Amino acid sequence: MSEGGLTGRIKAGAAWADPNRYGRSDRSAVGRWFWEIDRVLLLMVAVLIGIGLIAVAAAAPAAAQRYSGGNVKIPELYYFWRQIMWIGVSMPVMIVISMMPRDRLRRLSLIGAGFCFVGLVLVPFIAPEVNGARRWLNLGIGQFQPSEFLKPFFVVSMAWLLSLREKDKSLPVFWLSACVLAVIAALLMKQPDFGSTIIFAAVWVAMLAIAGINLRILIGLGVAGVVGIVLAYFFYDVATVRINGFLFGEGDNFQVENAMRTLTAGGLFGMGPGAGTRKFGLPEPHTDYIFSVIGEEFGLIACLGIACLYLAIVARVLIKLLDEENSFAILAASGLVLEFGLQALINMMVNVQLAPSKGMTLPFISYGGSSMLALSIGMGLLLAFTRRNPYLSRSPYVVKWGGENLD
Repeated sequence: MSEGGLTGRIKAGAAWADPNRYGRSDRSAVGRWFWEIDRVLLLMVAVLIGIGLIAVAAAAPAAAQRYSGGNVKIPELYYFWRQIMWIGVSMPVMIVISMMPRDRLRRLSLIGAGFCFVGLVLVPFIAPEVNGARRWLNLGIGQFQPSEFLKPFFVVSMAWLLSLREKDKSLPVFWLSACVLAVIAALLMKQPDFGSTIIFAAVWVAMLAIAGINLRILIGLGVAGVVGIVLAYFFYDVATVRINGFLFGEGDNFQVENAMRTLTAGGLFGMGPGAGTRKFGLPEPHTDYIFSVIGEEFGLIACLGIACLYLAIVARVLIKLLDEENSFAILAASGLVLEFGLQALINMMVNVQLAPSKGMTLPFISYGGSSMLALSIGMGLLLAFTRRNPYLSRSPYVVKWGGENLD
């Protein structure tokens, strides 16, 4: 071996063995990502995913029994192993997205929003009907739910649109964003998906407030929201059935009542892993009602801890944004974390009979391939928009508040 080749190998080995390889002075892509990323937020997400695996393992036998029938026998831990597979696919996606610069994520989000919007338009025409709803497109290798993937892309797209107002106050960004939301809401109601409609609308209003839209407009939107719910109750059959069941106990209110009984069956500390029995009576124990399964087997204390973990994620991001000066990043990150937290809140409220049944998953805990992948995209975007670059913040070339960090 030549002396030059040997010297090169020694240097390469020394570089890999260097204990300061990922120190603050390391300017490689991975090194910069490690020091810029919110590692506490990433750790909390990892804890949620770990809790989700335990919860899916607990709920899997009940789900397998429910969907087994005739000559089809689903193994008890079938959904658990599939959840591991989906995590293995989704986590690299989240990490890769979190490493991307903001300008690239903005462009990709606009493209993704357009693609998902087309899918949303196609859903009423070609999607198969499942439990009275049309929400999933069959791609042959699996199912694709456009509304789940549209959520994070919608938030980033709206953040970009609203941030343009800082550059030109005359731009009609409010009316443009309102028209986009109206079309999306109409398509969601057609499926029907009343829960997702509420999330899209609520996050949009919150982003308007953060963007500094006139207070009179916000009050008007609040009044319009109340009027919209009243009109939905009288003229939208799905809303009528859900609200009547929730308020007056009319119709088939079995799901939420059974979820509440299951949730409280384990008391404070639960019946123990695998010891729950009421979970076998839940309609969707591994998805919509996994929070109740956790309550039965691990107790109300565990449920409270999970709720606090979601709250901590939302609070950490919002507090962290107090030091952010880029309007696009503020709107995108706040919208993403509010959408994440609102979805978790609605799922938990359904399980404790504080809201009508919505058919909505518990983020990173419920089973589901589309849900896990869509949430990973959203969390990757959130991690990217909360990254901190101390070198970039001191650069004279950074355009702040209405501009774009060229990181």
